[in-house]
Amino acid sequence: MAAVRRSPWLTPLRRALGGNGSVLVLVEGSAGLGKTHALHGLSGLPEAAEARRTLWRCGAAQEPPETGGCPALLLVDDAHRATPQEREWLREVLERPWEGLAAVVAYRPEELGTAGLPLGAPAVSYPPGLAVFRHRLRAWGVDRVRRAASEVLGEQATHEAVTRLHACSGGVPQVVADLLGALTAGTGSRCTAADVDAAGVPVRLAELVLSRTDALTAADRPVVWAAAVLGEPAGRDELLSVAGMDGARGRAALLEVLAGAALSEVSQGRYGFSVPLAATAVRERMPGPVREELHGRAARVLARRRPVPWAEVARHREAAGRRRSWLKAVEKAALAAVEAGHHQEAIGLLERTLAVPEVPARYRARLAPLLARSAVIGLRSDQTVEVLTQAVRDPGLPVDVRGQLRLDLGLMLANQVGDLAAGMRELEAAVEELGEVRPALTSRAMVALAMPEWPTGTLAGHREWLRRAAGLARAGDSEVARAAVAANHASLAVACGDPQARELVAALPVDGAPAGCREHAARGLCNAADAALWRGSYRWGEELMSAGLDLAARIGASYTEQTAQGTRLLLDWWAGRWDGLGERCERFVADTADMPVVAADAHLVRGMLAFVQGDWTQAVHWLTALGAPAPECTRMPLAAATAGTLIRLALVRDDPQAAAEQARAAWAAVAEKGIWAWAAELAPWAVEAVARAGDAAAARRMTAEFVRGLAGQDAPSARAAVAWSRAALEECEGRHPEAAGSYRQAAAAYRELSRPYARALTTEGAARCSLLDGAEHSGAPDEAARGGADGTAGEDGGRAHAVASLRRCVEQYTELGAVYDAARARTLLRSHQPPEVRRPGRPAFDDRLSPREREVAELAARGLMNREIAVVLHLSPRTVEQHVARALRKTGALSRRDLLRTAP
Repeated sequence: MAAVRRSPWLTPLRRALGGNGSVLVLVEGSAGLGKTHALHGLSGLPEAAEARRTLWRCGAAQEPPETGGCPALLLVDDAHRATPQEREWLREVLERPWEGLAAVVAYRPEELGTAGLPLGAPAVSYPPGLAVFRHRLRAWGVDRVRRAASEVLGEQATHEAVTRLHACSGGVPQVVADLLGALTAGTGSRCTAADVDAAGVPVRLAELVLSRTDALTAADRPVVWAAAVLGEPAGRDELLSVAGMDGARGRAALLEVLAGAALSEVSQGRYGFSVPLAATAVRERMPGPVREELHGRAARVLARRRPVPWAEVARHREAAGRRRSWLKAVEKAALAAVEAGHHQEAIGLLERTLAVPEVPARYRARLAPLLARSAVIGLRSDQTVEVLTQAVRDPGLPVDVRGQLRLDLGLMLANQVGDLAAGMRELEAAVEELGEVRPALTSRAMVALAMPEWPTGTLAGHREWLRRAAGLARAGDSEVARAAVAANHASLAVACGDPQARELVAALPVDGAPAGCREHAARGLCNAADAALWRGSYRWGEELMSAGLDLAARIGASYTEQTAQGTRLLLDWWAGRWDGLGERCERFVADTADMPVVAADAHLVRGMLAFVQGDWTQAVHWLTALGAPAPECTRMPLAAATAGTLIRLALVRDDPQAAAEQARAAWAAVAEKGIWAWAAELAPWAVEAVARAGDAAAARRMTAEFVRGLAGQDAPSARAAVAWSRAALEECEGRHPEAAGSYRQAAAAYRELSRPYARALTTEGAARCSLLDGAEHSGAPDEAARGGADGTAGEDGGRAHAVASLRRCVEQYTELGAVYDAARARTLLRSHQPPEVRRPGRPAFDDRLSPREREVAELAARGLMNREIAVVLHLSPRTVEQHVARALRKTGALSRRDLLRTAP
């Protein structure tokens, strides 16, 4: 009805219903486009309430209604089925209309006896006073199909499912509705493109197209069969060649088929089914021998196109039973898809082919490496993993081919599936099997083992693998092997703070190199971006990430593109761009649900957001459950940052022993790896946890080890974390003046890094220690004190400055959306700022929440328990219980979760 309500004829129709003039609207639409629905919608117009309404369905053996004399809404459906008597009656009404007649006549144009004449020949003699309009119903676009899917399936339908639904239905509303009905009955938690394919052909559509085909003569039906076999609109000559017709006979048959509406002219000069799914219904009912002959002719016809659509040729050859030529076409199609960067297309084709048991071993040996190569670059497919796992067990495979498959299987297991141990085993076995026979591939396996982000191995070991890989690549003549070494050398250099890192990244083969080289360049750029961001080189990292994303999109490196999108979420967290970040993380996790390694960035960011929002139960879920990868399968910097958040959670829950235990384990993992820049998000919380657990000596050793590990390195984020770690240790030891100075040093560093949340935390720490040390304490002036990194000016440690600084922290937390931090800082501020002078007695808030009740309500609504709120706000659990009870009573909320929605 939305399109109807925007139509230019609607105003004249309404005027006619008011007794002013007369109007005819011809509603034209193919089967399923919603003509009847449109008529029913018009009958509900407010202006029709006082008019005589008649809904007439032609061909239903009804008596013609009374006409004339008053405002009337005459709705005529299925005019293409009108009997001669009904057509004559309609002609009389429309040739002699009266004031107040609003007639709407709907029909299928493809089923009219005379094309373009709804009431047949001759044309109706419309009188001058009758306003006549034609309204053509159109198929839905993909956005309208998406809305319909959302109304029926909610959030279950994936983007790919909606795209497939639109494509196979042709956007015809009735077909969309029938398919959605089938999907509602058959899908689980998610509706995918495969589910749409499995839904089959709706009964209404199948019966319509089969009845129209059956109405043709036996001599004309092959034209419809040819269109069904092709499965896409085709030109006249191709269509008739597949049908086995030519010349005048073929032209006459095509005209008969179009006249019988079995096919339509989908676009100029191209003929086929307006609903692509109709081809399936016809194809399924064709005699087998005839179908095979048609597929054989289709393969020959398509092979004459330039460029040759090899994937379609392969499909037709397989259906024609030509196995050898089918496999040759599959190989050519896969190679063409890879060359064009369409790796997902190649993966789907090769998976389907290799799943056929009868494929000979020699073809498996040629096709499986193509699948493996595309699978590493594309997105995860469990079917690919299964196919490759079976392939490497085939004793008939040559050793070097098996090694090649192991290489790519190992990369898939490690990078996409998240089974790191299995992936490393396959890669090490690949090195042995490839040996010196395939030096380029051996080098690639070594390069993968040189990736430092994985928790296995040491920095020295990774460097040794890279050294060996570089030697093999230099000795060989493979540009791709050298590009792979260059990509990993660059990202390792960035991760380790190597002074040559920028030169190595700039030398990656981004332009003018073979496709395989550019794939490694894209991977190198995105990995270097990730490494740069973890070190705190945010501007450079963002530049590298944009360049890597652009290159990955251009060459179809979907996996690389997805990893960089995860890195962008981390950057937005650090930069304080939190608006909508939680929802973006959840969408990313949903889109990459079957690739835990890729989804790990989003899990971490979503967990940290839940923590600062005070929803600690959700924080634990996002960080440790809901598909989050286990620490042993998580990239090292992510594992360290995740541990840092979990340590902090244990600290605020007043469990220092659990926090210290987690801190020691995470610290040992970083120490074993030897890349200390990755401790930046762990160190402050780990040092504090160990110190608060009573082992200050160990906390001092950790801080010293952190400093030594960063010696001579460019790691801005870790340098800031060193100052923060010192501050946390000094505060735990009661050295508040020194702690305040160290916190200010950290705050200044985070200001330079443009990390507002870390800056607010360290600024709050400086204010807290200054207040603990006493209002009269003054420390050595530094840039932070003079320039205001913590918001202060004048003497360090001044009480007034500390209070003002703390107040600004509350504002920053609130602006960011850090509910828990704002509540904690507000409580600290309340305990130190001068009391306001007010009249004796309790303030009267009536039914409004007091400031303290609002704080408690916010935290309770976030999911914190009373004892956790008590820790945050420094209250007793009993006091918190009373505040929650009053908040529930005042707001009328039915539960704690409802408090945020009902608080005035």
